[in-house]
Amino acid sequence: MLESLVDLHPVLQALSGTLFTWFLAALGAAVVFITRKVNLKMLDSMLGFAAGVMIAASFWSLLAPAIEMAKSSNLPPYVPAVIGFLSGGVFLRAVDKIMPHLHLGLPEEEAEGVKTSLHRSVLLVLAITLHNIPEGLAVGVAFGAVAYGVPSATLAGAIALTIGIGIQNFPEGLAVSMPLRREGLSRGKSFLYGQLSGVVEPFAGVLGAAIVLIARPILPYALSFAAGAMIFVVVEELIPESQRGKNTDIATLGAMLGFAVMMLLDVALG
Repeated sequence: MLESLVDLHPVLQALSGTLFTWFLAALGAAVVFITRKVNLKMLDSMLGFAAGVMIAASFWSLLAPAIEMAKSSNLPPYVPAVIGFLSGGVFLRAVDKIMPHLHLGLPEEEAEGVKTSLHRSVLLVLAITLHNIPEGLAVGVAFGAVAYGVPSATLAGAIALTIGIGIQNFPEGLAVSMPLRREGLSRGKSFLYGQLSGVVEPFAGVLGAAIVLIARPILPYALSFAAGAMIFVVVEELIPESQRGKNTDIATLGAMLGFAVMMLLDVALG
């Protein structure tokens, strides 16, 4: 994968990476063709795993490089990290309040965002789509950072982030398609909606890479912004959903495993 990406333009690298993460979301959604029911303990552990991956990626792949890059500026190195991190959370909170969506396992009357007549299945897809935005953005910004030759931002590190995001996209696609199948949708429609949740990532990835290529000074802020948005998703959505089924220990161990896997990928490859 490294050799095939090294000669590409950073925007094309971001596009390739996020197409890979989208593919793994579709692969997870495709499980619906094999079975109609997934063990709840396994699903909770996979959601916990996804949370652990995103927490680790937020630090090793995003915040740590942002702080390192900021050391060359006139500001204290923590300033861009703090401003970008909090801005990412505020942005996701604003989108969360506006975009209609429904978290897994909740009744339709508890849908968030503006009031709408959209079908429950669409609201479920929008919920996953919402938190795929920062994931795609994180991959795009990581590849964009590599173009500047900053020591703390390497192509191997960007690929490690892509792999980590892709791995945790698998349970996300599964978490959309399986509930839809249980609600009576056909396997084809359940798969279609499940993989659609990841389609936003290539768009967000290309946007993230393009923005940092145009304006290098915002790079530490952009990396931290993506980290803040991802942590918002983890705390607001993934962890509560993984704990809702009362499989708290399994979900927590899944989160620790996800954290360890992403840490291993980033340290070993980055």
